[in-house]
Amino acid sequence: MATRTGNLKLNTYRARNPAYIRMQTRLATARRRGDRAEARKLRQQMRNLPSADPNDPSYRRLRYARYADDHLLGFAGPKHEAEEIKQRLTRFLREDLKLELSADKTLITHARTGAARFLGYEITVQHNDSKITRRRRTVNGQVALRVPLDVVKGMCAPYLHRGQPAKQTALQNGSDYTIVATFGAIYRGIVQYYLLAGDVFRLHRLRWVMETSMLKTLAGKHRSTVTKMATKHKARTDTANGPRTCFEARIERDGRKPLVARFGGIPLQRQRSAKIIDRRPTRVDYPHKELITRLLADTCEICQQAGEVQVHHIRKLKDLQPPDPHQPRWAKIMANRRRKTLVVCAACHDHIHTGNPTDPLTQ
Repeated sequence: MATRTGNLKLNTYRARNPAYIRMQTRLATARRRGDRAEARKLRQQMRNLPSADPNDPSYRRLRYARYADDHLLGFAGPKHEAEEIKQRLTRFLREDLKLELSADKTLITHARTGAARFLGYEITVQHNDSKITRRRRTVNGQVALRVPLDVVKGMCAPYLHRGQPAKQTALQNGSDYTIVATFGAIYRGIVQYYLLAGDVFRLHRLRWVMETSMLKTLAGKHRSTVTKMATKHKARTDTANGPRTCFEARIERDGRKPLVARFGGIPLQRQRSAKIIDRRPTRVDYPHKELITRLLADTCEICQQAGEVQVHHIRKLKDLQPPDPHQPRWAKIMANRRRKTLVVCAACHDHIHTGNPTDPLTQ
């Protein structure tokens, strides 16, 4: 197929490489003579030559992709024509749509020597004459998706303090299930988005940072160590690539399957048909949601007796600090949990307000 622009006839397919055709003719001659050594040598030389002419002046190709206000144009042709396309696009947006094209973000990049940014990915064109797949150099000319290194660094930043993974104070007051579920959902969403990239293994750094931050958050909550938290929550999960190590937190339920929150256990290997199957959750553990759960449990948090419960409030957590060895048991529980509320039964609530030192709650 061909089109005409001015005096130049443009083709949608590259012309055959004359050097490759000559080598192909010599190979056919060597095969007819039965010269296997010469034929093998010529085949190796042909693998270092492109079958089509990379400098074909009559070849052009343009592809366009857009998502919201982010767009990408793939153009095969001379650079001065790419500059002309950019100028025409700028003029069309300004005059017809009354929009301005960002000069800083609209760049012309050579696909083989550089990488274009589109929807959080780096996009480049592969070229490798030494890689043979099914007796062909199928890698050459194929578009590749990569995970940008600055994106990995930016995703790790919220979980680092002075270059080291740190606990997340906003999540520390939540339950183990909430902490693991929040970290797991965020990590899973990021990995699922970048599973289309050929170098998704770069996310190993993010996995380690988030995993360590999660364990430090759990350790801070329970005043324990990272090693003990890892031992407590470590589990195994089955994947399409075999069993993987992960971390789990469970909520057992009578007569129903337990609620399971999981972090990790996702093989960092490319998947051509990967899809995002869950949403990015809110990072902050809102106290009012947890209070509702505690009320629905209908259990006193001091004597553990079930029945009608009430909520005891204090004005400030600092009123419970520093810990006093003679402090009542209810105050110690609130200080350890860092909560200004305590769900208790009516009897325990009365004992809290009477302040009787002989009360069992002071033991």
